Amino acid sequence: MIRLGICNELFEGWDFADVCRTVKAIGYEGLEIAPFTLASRIDELAADRRRELRSIVADSGLETIGLHWLLARTEGFYLTSPDEAVRRRTADYLVRLAEATRDLGGSLMVLGSPKQRDLLPGVSLDEATGYALDVFRRIMPAVGDLGVDLCFEPLAPSETNFINTCAQAMELVEQVNHPRFKLHMDVKAQSGEHGTSVPALIRRYAHDAGHFHAQDLNLQGPGMGDVDFRPILKALVDSGYDRWVSVEVFDFSPGAEETARRSLECLRESLRLATR
Repeated sequence: MIRLGICNELFEGWDFADVCRTVKAIGYEGLEIAPFTLASRIDELAADRRRELRSIVADSGLETIGLHWLLARTEGFYLTSPDEAVRRRTADYLVRLAEATRDLGGSLMVLGSPKQRDLLPGVSLDEATGYALDVFRRIMPAVGDLGVDLCFEPLAPSETNFINTCAQAMELVEQVNHPRFKLHMDVKAQSGEHGTSVPALIRRYAHDAGHFHAQDLNLQGPGMGDVDFRPILKALVDSGYDRWVSVEVFDFSPGAEETARRSLECLRESLRLATR
C-alpha cells in the first residue's frame, strides 16, 4: 500500500520536534530527512543525538523514511571522479550515511547529487560509469547489511550530464547487481524525459523503483501547479508500487504548513480516485 511522507527541508529553520508534530498533525505518515538539516556532515551527528531524533520521530507517531540530498552542502566527495582516493572517500561517506539512516530508523537513501556526479573535463561517459560502479560495488554489501536501500535518481540534462533517464539508471542498477540498489523516480525529473509521459514511465519502471518523489513542475507541492496527479497515482497503483511517496518541493514561498497541507490533500484525493 502506498504511504505518504514529506521531506523535512521544507521546514527550514524549524525545531525538529515541531516539524514532526506538525507533519503528523497534518496527516502524513513519514518524514524524509536531508542530512544537512541535522549536521554539516553526517559523521558529526553523535550517537546520542541520533537516538534522540529517532525517538522524537517515533513519539510523534511518524516513521523515518530515510535520507535524501545525500551530498548536498558537503565538500570533497565525487561519484565519478577519476581520482581513486576521492572515490574511496565518497564511498566511505555514503556508508556513514547508511549507518545514520539505520540509526534514525530509516530504510532508504536517495542519491541525486547532480553536482557530485557531472562528467569532469576529459572524462567520458563510459569512464564515469566505471568510476560510479566502483563506488557502488564497494559500498553495497555494507549498505545492504545495514538494511538500507540506495535509490539512484536519474535527473534532467539541465541538472547533470550523467544518467538522465530511467532507462539509463536501470542499466546502472543492472550493472551494480545488488538487491538493495534501486531506481528512484521523481515527477519533476521524469517530466524531462521528452516524448514519454510520467504515467507511461511509471508503468514501465515503477516495479523496479525503491522510492518516489512528488512535486509540481513549478517546484511547489502537488496540487499547487498544473501537473495532474490523478494519472500519476493511478499509474503507481496499477504498476503495483507499494512503497513511500514523499513530497519534495524546492519553492518554499507559499509556506511550509500551507505546502504540506495542500500537497497531502492532492495526493490523498488522487490516491482515492486511483483505488476506487
